Amino acid sequence: MSKGTLFDKVWDLHTVGTLPSGQTQLFIGLHLVHEVTSPQAFAMVRERQLTVMYPQRTVATVDHIVPTESQARPFADPLAEAMMQALEQNCQEHGIRFYNIGSGSQGIVHVIAPEQGLTQPGMTIACGDSHTSTHGAFGAIAFGIGTSQVRDVLASQTLALGKLKVRRIEVNGELPAGVYAKDVVLHIIRTLGVKGGVGYAYEFAGTAIEAMSMEERMTLCNMAIEGGARCGYVNPDQITYSYLKGRDFAPKGAAWDEAVAWWQTLHSDADAEYDDLVVFSAADIGPTVTWGITPGQGIAIHETLPRPESLPDEEQVLAQDAFAYMDLTPGQSLKGTAVDVCFIGSCTNGRISDLREAARIVQGHSVAAGVKAFVVPGSERVKQEAEAEGLDQVFTAAGFEWREAGCSMCLAMNPDKLQGRQISASSSNRNFKGRQGSASGRTLLMSPAMVAAAALAGQVTDVRDYLPKA
Repeated sequence: MSKGTLFDKVWDLHTVGTLPSGQTQLFIGLHLVHEVTSPQAFAMVRERQLTVMYPQRTVATVDHIVPTESQARPFADPLAEAMMQALEQNCQEHGIRFYNIGSGSQGIVHVIAPEQGLTQPGMTIACGDSHTSTHGAFGAIAFGIGTSQVRDVLASQTLALGKLKVRRIEVNGELPAGVYAKDVVLHIIRTLGVKGGVGYAYEFAGTAIEAMSMEERMTLCNMAIEGGARCGYVNPDQITYSYLKGRDFAPKGAAWDEAVAWWQTLHSDADAEYDDLVVFSAADIGPTVTWGITPGQGIAIHETLPRPESLPDEEQVLAQDAFAYMDLTPGQSLKGTAVDVCFIGSCTNGRISDLREAARIVQGHSVAAGVKAFVVPGSERVKQEAEAEGLDQVFTAAGFEWREAGCSMCLAMNPDKLQGRQISASSSNRNFKGRQGSASGRTLLMSPAMVAAAALAGQVTDVRDYLPKA
């Protein structure tokens, strides 16, 4: 009997059966594929003399390893070129839709699927990438999966999964000026911990969430995984339907009206039972920056760094490790910390609204001397839209580099890497040791607007000091 949450409803709709292990065999409505986690999966399918069961439910693109400067083929990196060729061949062999560089629709997998209307309410979605939780913004249940699971979906269109508990996270009230979805999710992860969501799906709700645009909701759900949750979602509403209407793969004509009528039934009931409930006040959230080596080690810009002895016992050793690695001191302010590199992009914050807000901060200013600042659109379509609006000119006039679409420095499986002990102000999603390409490089996560402000100041600063006067 469904408890009445959206998660339960979508799970039940896609349940094929219960396996001897007790896990659910779950049908996957949309399978997204990229070049890094798919070559071995396709090889395993081939070795078992199987085929891709529903190629029309699989969509591929390239994002992780593509250079964002010169994209001429063959790539300078032979491994990257080999991955490209493998994906091209696999998609051709199995009849899979593939958005390659220059198609006009290539980009980060979690950017292109929503912008084309592939991601829709009530779906189950899987991808060999941990940030697949992004798609939950539409009222879908979306999982990041490993290579062997990519194989399973290719061959059977199903996954063996244990059912999750559901935690409702409410954020109520109006967000202060200069506070964005990225700040909200960093605040949530800081409070609940990077392991707080283990075993859970996060349902994001409350008046502050309901007021967010689809792209803000995507940022929120994107980082649910950083809080330990397997997926995150928002109940679909009119904002969802308005975003989807007219997109490439959205239903058309009478089918649209039918789809919306069905989508309107896909929400958590008012009397739904949750395994946990956590409530936040939007007014308590400030522009947030990470200071450590996990996304949970963050503070608001007006706060000082915590003293390890003030933290729970299980966090103290990690905090001491983080202070040593980051070369920071307990009790100090992050404000004024010099930055070397400023990166705006990623599946978390590389969409058009992110670029618009960053450009609003940058307009009429210049990047500080000695700072390398660059903007990487999340997709070729985002790049085209930004250029049509003149955002690229705002950035380049200020001293930013304007790049091609890709994952870029978020994970540095491409030429965009930190060097040595450089400090990066980054709009991406992970600040682990070595994450941005240097074994000793340091990453400070923040909103795109905060990254833009840091680029102008040459140091971590409060974006509210750069907000245009109303």
